[in-house]
Amino acid sequence: MSRLLRTRAARGATATALAGLVVAFTIGAAPAASAADTVVKIRYPVHGSTFLKAANATVNLGPGTLKSKVDLNTGAVTASLNLPPATGSFKELGLIPVTATVAFIQNGPTTGTKSSITLQITSLSVAGLPVPVGPACESANPASISLASQPGFSVVKGGTVSGTYTVPPFAHCGLITPVLNLTITGPGNTISLTLGKAHVLP
Repeated sequence: MSRLLRTRAARGATATALAGLVVAFTIGAAPAASAADTVVKIRYPVHGSTFLKAANATVNLGPGTLKSKVDLNTGAVTASLNLPPATGSFKELGLIPVTATVAFIQNGPTTGTKSSITLQITSLSVAGLPVPVGPACESANPASISLASQPGFSVVKGGTVSGTYTVPPFAHCGLITPVLNLTITGPGNTISLTLGKAHVLP
């Protein structure tokens, strides 16, 4: 459970980081400003993974896509990340098998180098038995994540971006809420995302 929650957070983080990197590198590659604004739409295929510190587990993310709009005149960038729900399994306390599915909800388009993501747990099972979490089991506050590009990153060819993030406390998860907040939330989580070759959209 803790693992899945973190997975979700990682996804939100992924969206933020990717957008931030696209912004920074696109601005660096932009031509001199002209009299009229020029907006370029770019899409990147994305996949990666996140390490959840509390659960001591690595969860795969994607495949998904990152779409961004870059104003070559002002340098302004907005982006949105689309990733499928992530399902992960781990052993709580090293003994009890847990499987959870987490979805991330981007709170508006990403601007600048940070994204605001709400983490939502859509299904959960403990020791093979389903645990009701309700329709509103999500982070009480959005997770904020920013990433930095790694050596070799190219705004055209893509590359790797990575960073760290904190999983915020959860609310509205029923009786399981205290357990989630004891085993899933906290700082020290890491994420690594790989962007594929950029595709310019019409």
